Amino acid sequence: MVQISIDRIRVPPGQRVLLQAVSWEEFEAILEELGEGRSTRIAYDNGTLEIMTPLPEHEASKEIIGDLLKALLEELDIEFLTLGSTTFKNQQMVQGIEPDQCFYIQNEAKVRGKKRLDLAVDPPPDLAIEIDITSRTHPSIYAALKVAELWRFESGKLQINVLRSTQYLEVKESPTFPGMALREAIVQYANQSQISGRNSAIKAFRAWVRQQLASANQS
Repeated sequence: MVQISIDRIRVPPGQRVLLQAVSWEEFEAILEELGEGRSTRIAYDNGTLEIMTPLPEHEASKEIIGDLLKALLEELDIEFLTLGSTTFKNQQMVQGIEPDQCFYIQNEAKVRGKKRLDLAVDPPPDLAIEIDITSRTHPSIYAALKVAELWRFESGKLQINVLRSTQYLEVKESPTFPGMALREAIVQYANQSQISGRNSAIKAFRAWVRQQLASANQS
């Protein structure tokens, strides 16, 4: 059997490599060999390992949508922890994923100050964001890891999904932010950032959030 070192594999931006029949021990070894300072993303599902390199526009969308969500949480004065593309894995479920962005919100206090997380004992992120420019999202892995809310951005649209039993159901508004038309607003201000710049768009979005809060208080 031919064996090739993982560091000899080159994945062009926007492309992916699938490795079959990868044991959990091999998965752990590959993660260690790949290291943390890398551009690739991984997904592991019952022996199938995907290694993908995102496109530049993928990363740009990831950053602005993540920044808009941070601004929203700050305006609502909600404590949160964002861990970006941290590797989340559970050996018992034989699942692993690196989201584009992820947030601890409801469970933030339970993981506050922790240097390492173990999903066998720690809660998963409350909300994950996936940019589907390269059609990479793996809802079944997020569902297995019990991530309560999954946002998917694809073809200029934001889809909000909530976990119901073992599957995701698309909803019109986030249960974390009831009464807010975020599907439309996030896309609007993400697009605006490409015209007026990031800071201008974030500032305008914060003003929109405050307006929503003021209207809610008046009703």
